[in-house]
Amino acid sequence: MSPGLTDTPALSRRGLLKFSLGASAFLATAGLGASLSGCSSSIPANGFAALRGGDLLFLRALVPVMLEGAVALEKMPDAVEGTLKCLDNALDHLSPEMLKLTRQLFDVLGMAVTRGPLTGIWGSWENASAEAIRDFLHRWENSSLGLLRMGHSSLQQMVMMAWYSRRESWVHCGYPGPPTV
Repeated sequence: MSPGLTDTPALSRRGLLKFSLGASAFLATAGLGASLSGCSSSIPANGFAALRGGDLLFLRALVPVMLEGAVALEKMPDAVEGTLKCLDNALDHLSPEMLKLTRQLFDVLGMAVTRGPLTGIWGSWENASAEAIRDFLHRWENSSLGLLRMGHSSLQQMVMMAWYSRRESWVHCGYPGPPTV
């Protein structure tokens, strides 16, 4: 008689470390595979310095969800595009190594083979509902895997930094703007 799921002990620290190591290796392999197979073009999208076409598909789905409540619905398209331009400018000024890591994160989120299992979004980002994207963000934020929590933190910091660098965001949070010198 085999033990039931409730009869087995909880995941040990060693088991969790092995699982985390395996997940890290999987993500690194997937990112490297995308880079070597040509899935990950390093050519920026038209009108952008660092963001690529695939990155924009993902970010145009993600940014409106992250800006919910801070932007009126009718102003959301302009806010998203402005935020993407600010993010692009920030990424264009990153060190080559940091840009490479950011692109690996975007590649993992853009490839169907890794996007589905890691985010729960099995179709394309353009067709993902806001609720599905919120669920993905919540799962990553509260994941037992440090790598996913770091991915969530990176995404959140990049988008929020780009948004709050825009003058239109200052009114929402009560910031009067930089002092005049």
